[in-house]
Amino acid sequence: MTGDNIDIVAKNIQAACGRAGRESKDVTLIAVSKTKPVSAIMEAYEHGIREFGENKVQELTQKAEVLPKDIRWHMIGHLQRNKVKYVVGKAALIHSVDSVRLAEEISRKAVKKKISVSILIEVNIAGEDSKFGVSPGETEALIREIAKLPGIHIEGLMTIAPYVDDAEENRQYFSALKQLSVDIKRKNIDNVNMDVLSMGMTGDYMVAVEEGASYVRVGTGIFGERQYPV
Repeated sequence: MTGDNIDIVAKNIQAACGRAGRESKDVTLIAVSKTKPVSAIMEAYEHGIREFGENKVQELTQKAEVLPKDIRWHMIGHLQRNKVKYVVGKAALIHSVDSVRLAEEISRKAVKKKISVSILIEVNIAGEDSKFGVSPGETEALIREIAKLPGIHIEGLMTIAPYVDDAEENRQYFSALKQLSVDIKRKNIDNVNMDVLSMGMTGDYMVAVEEGASYVRVGTGIFGERQYPV
């Protein structure tokens, strides 16, 4: 079942790329494995998936210990400063940086470990009160501050679009994030790439791809409904 779902998602990504005149190799599928057991992750791994996303630091670190070492782990959930030490060096990419204070803590831990940490800036593109992320208008200023820190490299932007029944409703937000990344890229800020756009989830990833997503984060579409402990 998991393998079949991955095939369906891959075909949908390919079709969305075709509609947008893009190459499907330019879009990376992240299997969001939060709450999923190791056995389910291994099913996806055996079907060729190497990029997995987790919302909680504890889940990411525990799974990274026991699963194959060629997996690239993505920290996609809100990251508290006191948990940074556990994820630096384990996550290939931290998607959810939205403050200078969080970035400073990542920088400190990266310098201590003598590594460079790749991050994305989380943008609350729809201005939802319930979501984390910096406002679009404050994004460039935040990037300029974080870019000065040692041990950190900004690779692009991330957003979590509103939950909607009709994916088309989110096209405006994906388009706006793409435009924001283009505008920032033009500024040629040192230590900043805008090559990565992490946007789109199970309900709207095809629209996100059409609007320029380079990473899509799909959980339910691969693993089925989430399983929470009773």
